[in-house]
Amino acid sequence: MGARQQGADATQHRWLTMPRTLSFVINGGDVLMMKRDAGKRVFPNQYNGLGGHVERDEDVRSSALREIEEESGLVAHSLRLRSIHNIDAGEASGILLFVFTAISDSRDLKPDSPEGTLEWISIDKVLDYDLVEDLPQLLPRVLNLPDGRDPLYAHVGYSEEDQIRLRFVEPA
Repeated sequence: MGARQQGADATQHRWLTMPRTLSFVINGGDVLMMKRDAGKRVFPNQYNGLGGHVERDEDVRSSALREIEEESGLVAHSLRLRSIHNIDAGEASGILLFVFTAISDSRDLKPDSPEGTLEWISIDKVLDYDLVEDLPQLLPRVLNLPDGRDPLYAHVGYSEEDQIRLRFVEPA
């Protein structure tokens, strides 16, 4: 099959998404979180995992590992896909988010970056922090999903009052 047979140019009247990854790195009973810099346009001063855009020449697994290393300096292992989210924020295009967990044997982090400040947080206490709006619902599901289970599937949308609405399909 050639490239033209993929149908990638059939975009008229189609829902288009940007692929992104989000990873939660675990070491012992702690999860690595980034407090986003106050000057960031997206989620300023809130805690989130590590991640970013999938580059044109990479797959989502490679993207997740690259983002972990770029943002933290860690070389993680045991990367597991935990959830896939179709995010509709009311724009012409949306986001297809691939959520992973990974393990790091090291806690040695690179210095803070312009993205934000990294912090190891006890999994038992992480919900006490100012998290990105969907994480209170997402983190318990993702961190407790047993290895070998299918990932969660989610649709993320917003009400007319701009309140987030998450709809999960639990794995079989």
